[in-house]
Amino acid sequence: MRSLFFLLIFCLPIRFIGQNTPTIISNPKLVHLIDEYKALVGETNEPLLLVPSEEEEEEIDVTSEFWDTSRIRIDYNTEVSFPINIQFKESKYVSPISRDKVVTSRYGWRKGRAHKGIDIDLVTGDSLYAMFDGVVRFASYSSGHGNTVVLRHFNGLETVYAHLSALDVKENDSLVAGAYLGKGGATGNARGSHLHLEMYYKGIPVNPEYLLSFDEHNEVRSQDIWITKTWTRPELHNSKRQSELEIFSSEEEAIASSLKPKRVYIVKKGDTLSKISSRNNMSMAALCKNNKIKQNSTLRVGQKLILN
Repeated sequence: MRSLFFLLIFCLPIRFIGQNTPTIISNPKLVHLIDEYKALVGETNEPLLLVPSEEEEEEIDVTSEFWDTSRIRIDYNTEVSFPINIQFKESKYVSPISRDKVVTSRYGWRKGRAHKGIDIDLVTGDSLYAMFDGVVRFASYSSGHGNTVVLRHFNGLETVYAHLSALDVKENDSLVAGAYLGKGGATGNARGSHLHLEMYYKGIPVNPEYLLSFDEHNEVRSQDIWITKTWTRPELHNSKRQSELEIFSSEEEAIASSLKPKRVYIVKKGDTLSKISSRNNMSMAALCKNNKIKQNSTLRVGQKLILN
């Protein structure tokens, strides 16, 4: 009987790990078989790691469509309708750096240009890590981003790690969350060492702080999150401060948000477009676009400006 169970177990798709590895069972269908085997032969000091075989795992081939290893940003040639739905199997992510995360510049309008990511402070030479499982789509130098890694994840999201001083991965590498990517730095168009982190979904930029909390908890804000157009337009945000978050966990909530009454500001004496936009956490470009005016337009006391 002992030999029969021994044969059954080792005919199953298992991988044997060294002596010091704890016993991990990831296939619950095998639990009862292991328990019966232990009852017959007693506890063993040889740990087993039971994982689904490659044939059992249902993997998504993220390289099958729109796979371009020559550019950081690619055009998916598809029309995206809002709200966008992104699903995470994880409730937490792996921090891209090993030190405390300090966001020095946010997703938003910065010095007349769209900053489509966030900057996280680091020291040149700090190790960088993959935040989720995925496949490397780009790992090379770009004039603006410097040494950059683009990792495509199995939910369709892409994370972009820019300004690295050294790369340690290459295109088409399959990585697990926490895998080493390279060293942080200040290559490309960077003023001081930092990690410039961007996130894209099917070519659409998404404010990283809407998806993830960049504090010590490393939390995914919602495992089923709906993104309105607001969180893809940097001109509606200020790079100096985090925008007020309203997380939508259902399509109905996201659609309802777009039907809310418009916020209106009434111009007061001494107001300027710069002051109004800063006070309301938006860019001058967005304020002018919403109201179909120019940045050098003269404001009148009592004039109504649409903010959203």
